[in-house]
Amino acid sequence: MTYDELYAQIKKKGSFLCVGLDTDLDKIPSCVKERNVTMSDAEAIFLFNKDIIDATIPYAVAYKVNTAFYEAAGWEGVMEMERTVQYIRDTYPGIFVIADAKRGDIGNTARQYAKAFFERMDSDAVTLSPYMGGDAILPFLSYKDKWVILLALTSNVTAVDFETLPTVEQNEYQYESQLQVPMYERVIRKASQWGTKENTMFVVGATRPEQLARIRQICPDNFFLVPGVGAQGGTVEDVAKAGMNSHCGLLVNSSRGIIYADSTEKFAETAALKAEEMASEMRRFLEK
Repeated sequence: MTYDELYAQIKKKGSFLCVGLDTDLDKIPSCVKERNVTMSDAEAIFLFNKDIIDATIPYAVAYKVNTAFYEAAGWEGVMEMERTVQYIRDTYPGIFVIADAKRGDIGNTARQYAKAFFERMDSDAVTLSPYMGGDAILPFLSYKDKWVILLALTSNVTAVDFETLPTVEQNEYQYESQLQVPMYERVIRKASQWGTKENTMFVVGATRPEQLARIRQICPDNFFLVPGVGAQGGTVEDVAKAGMNSHCGLLVNSSRGIIYADSTEKFAETAALKAEEMASEMRRFLEK
């Protein structure tokens, strides 16, 4: 999917909502499994995802499949992950699909990861750790109309262990005082040299709106994937005010707040209501 195609979806739906499919077997409502007593746990994962997708599709422009939850269910779980993506592709073409894998290796390993998520799984984007440098990212950027989403400033509390550490930035003239910038800013500036706004996004947490505004100054045109709205305390309003650009430039993710909002047989209906609430708030800022 191209930059313009993604923006077209956002304008069409009046939303920049990404629904996170962090499908935990322990949290799937019992009514899903009760439909067929012979159904495996892995099959329940797909049926739950299907119901959530069908319910939230009027409001979501993207779905983020968190690979850890499927890998934890073994090879059958991985099959249902691929089945979920294929269902989106077949039923709702034009929807942006993210493989939330947070990989970060080099050489042949990176190329195989790229093949797994872009060819085998057919995702539009994959989350990556840039810690090992360009060698870990460039194999993914060789794919046309595919995206890398690089961890920059995440929403978790212990992100301060590394991401915000001050680093020395070399100046052109040695006699001038050296500048100190946080690690995440160095990462973003360097990573922006590897790709373009057409294939590179950054993960920027909703819990840090001041830094989000600063990052928007550094890369005015890139899309940001923004976790941390809802359960972690971030708000759509803060994110929109700090991070929106002329092409929206935001995919705000909500996982638990939507897919686990209700554990009864009305779980999909409730998920739709929660997604509609978020999309309605997003629409206000898009109209501005």
